[in-house]
Amino acid sequence: MNKSGVIVITGPTATGKTAVGALLAKSLNGEVVSADSMQIYTHMNIGTAKPTLLEMQGVPHHMLDIVPPWEDYSVARYTDDAARCVDDIIQRGKTPVLVGGTGLYIDSLLSGREFSARGNPALRMEIEGRYDEIGGEAMLRELCEFDPESAAKLHANDKKRIVRAIETYKTSGKPISQHNVETKSLPPRYGSIKFALTFSDRSELYAKIDRRVDYMLEKGLLDEVRSLIDMGVPSGCTAMQGIGYKEMAEVISGKCDICHAAENIKMESRRYAKRQLTWLRRDTEVIWMKYGERLPMSDDGLAVAVSMITSLLLKRSAYEAK
Repeated sequence: MNKSGVIVITGPTATGKTAVGALLAKSLNGEVVSADSMQIYTHMNIGTAKPTLLEMQGVPHHMLDIVPPWEDYSVARYTDDAARCVDDIIQRGKTPVLVGGTGLYIDSLLSGREFSARGNPALRMEIEGRYDEIGGEAMLRELCEFDPESAAKLHANDKKRIVRAIETYKTSGKPISQHNVETKSLPPRYGSIKFALTFSDRSELYAKIDRRVDYMLEKGLLDEVRSLIDMGVPSGCTAMQGIGYKEMAEVISGKCDICHAAENIKMESRRYAKRQLTWLRRDTEVIWMKYGERLPMSDDGLAVAVSMITSLLLKRSAYEAK
């Protein structure tokens, strides 16, 4: 049905992406590829809202549980790993359905963005040490010597991006600004059609997020985090900085009580949803599916979303066939 390559189901957290993606893939004889930066980790199920076997609807899901929680995982690795999954699905004559809310993962995969410097940990540590020694202003002056465009855009306190820009140049011989221009000029790796789920009323979205956090706590989020700590997962690693995990870790360490932590999780989740919406609104190709407008607010909303998306795909396929 879909000659566009990849169907994307995205949107802010707690909008039913998992259910819609699985139902849609099932109806299209497709397979789901996750685009969630936290669901890649093993042993992290409740706080990441990782789909259960029941929620998968019998549909194969890829890019879940692929690295241990103590391991850092980059967008470059995701792009490579997910592309292999998508290519395999297409080669088998099935439809890849990309489902998740990590916009950078989705955009990087679809665009085929290349990462010129895969990273040199020893060099990065050396640059980070120099940043700590001489400060951001001095590092920006050094960056300006070979990449004035990037230096002009960065703040002296943005250690991560300053280090990355210098590391990229020293590793590849190209300023990161030049690499970005070259990457944007490349044609996309995959054709795609993108659907974003959200609520027409922002307060409805926030209420759904709050209920979801309450459900995670009822399901045992605190015990899940305690189990990770018992496994020796470092508190400073990327996985443990995820929303819900760092707050529960503070409860376990005695820094705050669970009621306060729950409110912090809800607040941070709402802020995250707002950032996701901001990211998506920059993409003029996104087709919005809003509960309270095109979709009913009832439990039928998910089924209606799948029906509407399928109908749009049929129309698009018929148009492309002309």
